[in-house]
Amino acid sequence: MQRVFGAQSEMGLATEQLSQQLLDYEKKNFALGKGDEEVITTLQNFAKTVVELNSLHSELANQMADSMVFPLIQFREKDLTEISTLKEIFGIATDEHEAAMVKYSRLPKKKENEKLKADLVKEVAYTRRKQHQASLQYYCALNALQYRKRAAMLEPMLGYTQAQISFFKKGIELVSKKMDNFLSSVSNMTQNIQAQLDAEAEAMRVSQRELLSVEDTVYMPDKDIEPVNRTLIQKAGYLNIRNKTGLVTTAWDRLYFFTQGGNLMCQPRGAVAGGMVLDLDNSSVMAVECEDRRYCFQITSPSGKTSMILQAESKKEYEEWICTVNNISRQIYLTDNPEAVAIRLNQTAIQAVTPITSFEKRQEGSPNPDRAKPGGIHAASSGSQKTGAAPEPEDLIAPGTPIQFDIMLPASEFQDQNRAGGRRTNPFGETDDDCSTESDDSLLQQVFAVRFLGSMAVRCGNNQEVIYEAMRQVLAARAIHNIFRTTESHLMVTSSSLRLIDPQTQVTRISFQLGEVCQFAAHQENGRLMGFVVEGIDWSDGDEGGEPSFSAFIFESNTEGEKICYTISLAKDITEAKKDPEVLAQLMKNMPLTNDGKFLLLEPDTSDTSDGGGQEDLESEA
Repeated sequence: MQRVFGAQSEMGLATEQLSQQLLDYEKKNFALGKGDEEVITTLQNFAKTVVELNSLHSELANQMADSMVFPLIQFREKDLTEISTLKEIFGIATDEHEAAMVKYSRLPKKKENEKLKADLVKEVAYTRRKQHQASLQYYCALNALQYRKRAAMLEPMLGYTQAQISFFKKGIELVSKKMDNFLSSVSNMTQNIQAQLDAEAEAMRVSQRELLSVEDTVYMPDKDIEPVNRTLIQKAGYLNIRNKTGLVTTAWDRLYFFTQGGNLMCQPRGAVAGGMVLDLDNSSVMAVECEDRRYCFQITSPSGKTSMILQAESKKEYEEWICTVNNISRQIYLTDNPEAVAIRLNQTAIQAVTPITSFEKRQEGSPNPDRAKPGGIHAASSGSQKTGAAPEPEDLIAPGTPIQFDIMLPASEFQDQNRAGGRRTNPFGETDDDCSTESDDSLLQQVFAVRFLGSMAVRCGNNQEVIYEAMRQVLAARAIHNIFRTTESHLMVTSSSLRLIDPQTQVTRISFQLGEVCQFAAHQENGRLMGFVVEGIDWSDGDEGGEPSFSAFIFESNTEGEKICYTISLAKDITEAKKDPEVLAQLMKNMPLTNDGKFLLLEPDTSDTSDGGGQEDLESEA
């Protein structure tokens, strides 16, 4: 009975907690919470009903405590305790009587002490009376206990039954008066949900059969059928990242990467949330080759101090990650319509970055041959440069302009380079004016180890922004077409020309007169990138004087690009000073000279020229 009362008390507490949890259901956030509004309302009505039932359970528990538990406790603590006490008293009286009888039995036979005998007789009589009285009380209590035991068993059950009848009566009144309509509506709702579940389960089974009926090639890696989406501004998926485990050892970890705004995030397995790995704004991304892995690409921070090499699962993922990081680095996600901007830039990039190695292919691949000519839109661009606003990329470089990734052209294509202002020597390194060139170059000669990244026609030559835009398009072209191998050359800066020399054969690949170099600059964030713009004459229109044309050449150096730009600036100063002997003398007086009378740079780049002959194709880090 005590367990029944405890269970009823626990039922009251449980129903109270149940009502509170039903009210708190609407505060729970479920990932699949569709259609929960009606369920929440129904559970709130159930909570009210449970509160009423809880009051009935509490009342039932109180009635059971009064009519069932209390009589049992009273019988145990009063009647049984009284019997135990009387039994102990009877035992004590019996012991005293036995002790008195022992003394009385020891009286001597010959010499009787009348006084002692009288005392022992009185003591035996007293203990017998006391024992008799205790036994009568004990036996009477035992007889009464038989009746009390019966009543003690019937009264709790009677109280329990009456309490339960009262509970059920009140419960029937509650259900019949208030909950008939409610329970019928809930029953209909449950049946509808079950019907929806059956329909959804059947639809899922059909979908599973259709999905599992495909060929095994769908599950094979690197078997993507869908084309590469190059306009993404968000990307997520598993990538392998290369980590250094020692001086020369590395390990690859497979982690979940995703982009958030302009940041690259990473979330390890089991982690609650991801953390930022790299800020992608103005960063650079390019494909790289790893000895033991494929589909690898490298992301480099704008400062060049932080870089990471990642590996994609398939070629499609590999290309989409490169395009996504490239789009984010341009901060497209900050525009009003980033998707449209990404699509437009991707179309322009596809038109502009088709890899070519000849002038004929460049003319055929251009979507608009007239716009692809270096001098065809110079007049329009010059007008746009007069405005005070920052020039747009279309004002600097015509959309669809081809990019040339090498300068090793056949002899039939020398004409194209001459139009851009370049001058080539013959394969034996001889020119018609070698003597005059050597005399002009005697004042300054400086050699830098560089790697040619690309060249393209531009619309103007009086703005450094055109060089920065050409750098961006060349690097984007190399990333999209996975062109990451470059050939090292030596860029010789003299007081009269710029020469690009093969370090192995010492043959001049291409040269420009210093007066034709109208603009030069180093990258503002990646100091190893530099470029210059060369002015030439385009004779394709048939005019007698020809139209001015401009071409941008982009390089990556082993040293700071600012040093090359400083050397070119010094060469131009020397060229101007040679027109006036006094100015030249003053310039030579202010600048440090070598023992042979040449201008001395503060940090001559001689280490690159000494061992440059043994260099093979290198991997660009631009």
